[in-house]
Amino acid sequence: MLGNSSENSNNGQTHHHRFLPKRIILLRHGESEGNIDGSAYTTTPDHKIPLTSQGIDQAKKAGWRIRHVVSDAGECSNWKVYFYVSPYERTRSTLREIGRAFPKKRVIGVREECRVREQDFGNFQVAERMKAVKETREKFGRFFYRFPEGESAADVYDRVSSFLESLWRDIDMKRLQNDTSDELNLVIISHGLAIRVFLMKWFKWTVEQFEYLNNLGNCEFRVMELGFGGEYSLAVHHTDVEMLEWGLSPEMIADQKWRAHTSRGDWNEKCPWYLDSFFDRFADSDVEED
Repeated sequence: MLGNSSENSNNGQTHHHRFLPKRIILLRHGESEGNIDGSAYTTTPDHKIPLTSQGIDQAKKAGWRIRHVVSDAGECSNWKVYFYVSPYERTRSTLREIGRAFPKKRVIGVREECRVREQDFGNFQVAERMKAVKETREKFGRFFYRFPEGESAADVYDRVSSFLESLWRDIDMKRLQNDTSDELNLVIISHGLAIRVFLMKWFKWTVEQFEYLNNLGNCEFRVMELGFGGEYSLAVHHTDVEMLEWGLSPEMIADQKWRAHTSRGDWNEKCPWYLDSFFDRFADSDVEED
């Protein structure tokens, strides 16, 4: 059934039940014309860039791979999915092809969500200029560099944060499912940077940790799954090797494993690696200096 999380007050009394999706799956769109030929952006607006034939095939296969995950390889009988999709042509097309793997009765709904769209790189993009701009971004830093007439990753972080607030409201108000006995899975079809920023926000990763993250391949996805205690973790579905390949540090992977077994509401700020990323040294005792 859907994840059932209880939140406790200070005296240990349970005062609220929250039914959580079992999984939140983040998928990057299939291969687009812009992925194989950067000059496409000089004549076609970014949001209208279509998938290639290979991208369409990737999306079809991704649909069956996602269905295999959400159905627990066919072992679960009451699974359902709810889709969020970026308004770009390549993400909408990816969703259409993914949908071929799902019976209509399994799809609770779909919502176009502008806040998970691609990072805005400006309007029509001149190839040579963009090459120079991206070289400057590498020197400046990927997170804070703002493209001329466009966005920085920090800007994307702000709108993704707003989307997450709305997502939690939808979950709390049970807008995403009518039957809480259904095993709900959210599938968000978006773009590489938006997905990395989503994970950064969710797991409270630092800007420095974000800088080391690798982009997802086309139609590659990340599965955030509820652990034993009701906390989402990448480590429930994915291996250490996979997470290392994505750019997670050993400390970040250890945190994911902790989340897979911890009780919801706890937070891992007491872990040395987290505090050490902000402080060099603490006082030796509680005694105040004169």
